[in-house]
Amino acid sequence: MVYDWFNRTGPSPADPSATPPPASEQVSDQGPEQAQEQPVEGSSDPNAEALEWARQAYARLKAQQEEQKRRQLEPESAPEPPLPDSVQPVLINTQQSEQGLEQDPQQVAQPATPVAAPLSLLEQAAAQRAERQQAITAPEAPALEAPAAPELAEPSLGAFDATFTWSAEVLAAQGKRVDQVSLEEIDWLTRLRQGLEKTRQGLVTQLLDNLGDDPLTPEVVDGLETTLLRADVGVEATDRALGALRQRLNQEVVDPAEGLRFLKEQLRAILDQPIEASGQPLLAPRREQLNVWLLVGVNGVGKTTTLGKLANLAVRSGYSCLIAAADTFRAAAVQQVQVWGERSKVPVISNPSANADPAAVVYDAIGAAQAKGTELVLVDTAGRLQTKHNLMEELSKVRRIVDKLAPEAVVESLLVLDASQGQNGLRQAMAFAKAAGLTGVVLTKLDGSARGGVALAVASEARLPIRFIGAGEGIRDLRPFNSFEFVEALLAR
Repeated sequence: MVYDWFNRTGPSPADPSATPPPASEQVSDQGPEQAQEQPVEGSSDPNAEALEWARQAYARLKAQQEEQKRRQLEPESAPEPPLPDSVQPVLINTQQSEQGLEQDPQQVAQPATPVAAPLSLLEQAAAQRAERQQAITAPEAPALEAPAAPELAEPSLGAFDATFTWSAEVLAAQGKRVDQVSLEEIDWLTRLRQGLEKTRQGLVTQLLDNLGDDPLTPEVVDGLETTLLRADVGVEATDRALGALRQRLNQEVVDPAEGLRFLKEQLRAILDQPIEASGQPLLAPRREQLNVWLLVGVNGVGKTTTLGKLANLAVRSGYSCLIAAADTFRAAAVQQVQVWGERSKVPVISNPSANADPAAVVYDAIGAAQAKGTELVLVDTAGRLQTKHNLMEELSKVRRIVDKLAPEAVVESLLVLDASQGQNGLRQAMAFAKAAGLTGVVLTKLDGSARGGVALAVASEARLPIRFIGAGEGIRDLRPFNSFEFVEALLAR
């Protein structure tokens, strides 16, 4: 079953594969030691209930994976069926006809007749040109199937450990049932938590040290303010979150656990505000309609890599996709896009000539998408500084081409930001928002930065919705943004 990341809904209850295994199977999958640790029904301990929920989800995913492996091995181990009787005479006749060729001089002479007449010099030259042309064009087709097979492998179920339990708890807190948990989501939450490790090491440690075990005080909140600012959360987001916490302290006594829960709630509200204002909770291509997504940003933020991951995400979610390699200035940019297209099995429209017109590439890509009925066109643009007027005008030209050729298309302009740039990335977002008509942000390289809090600064100060986040270098390490999962991974203990 294709998992649509652009529409994160669980499987239908009517789906037979969504039915959880019986209790006896769940116990046998978990092993005798885990079975003895299962809490008694009616237990009111929330931790025990969460652990039991995670065990059931793990047992179901394990059963699904084993069933999938069994189905994959069946065609290989199954014996070959005997040939029908009607086929046997054909084989015998074929052998007889082959033996008869030795006795029939006419059949032997027929293959030699074309060789008998020598070719003229002009005919030989034409044949050589045809062979060279085939040698140039023919090898390009099979090259699309070769690269990066390991990264496209399906995620596998790991051990039943603390990471799996945390991932299951995050899904359960969002209202997921046991039969709605997918291995894709578990795999992504694991990657997200690992990607935010550097930010979490500094942020969570300082938060817990400030909170302590006693009820919160104004001095503790002041310490939280310094911690959030160091994580590049931003002044406005920090003031908003801690202002609400101070207001609550004036009304009641708040213990550390409740203070942390309330802080998470405030951070989620900050991230969700621009998303709710856009009227589109989850950015997704519209089915059976042309969607054009422009990826813009400065040099080195990972636009081309992000484009390749988006293409893979779209294909895995069941969309038809096409890439326009409109970055015609950077050396080897077109070749890099073609590699990503090969890895995701997505066609690439490009112009290999030096300093080609990016608008012309987009023109060809739109025409190809309309002819093939493609749903999503991803446009890779050249890196540019927001202060370069001529380069920003080039973006406007590309946008005019799209509006002219496909006025019915849904166009998104996504700014790719490097999380490790911190406040500098925030200034880029605010400048590009004015010049390029941005509709969203893709936050990349969260795994290599201790400044993951910049997501809150982008949402609160630039007023831009975060649409996708990247937390690794793999082709699967980019997913649609979910504020609840982001905050939980950011502040996980």
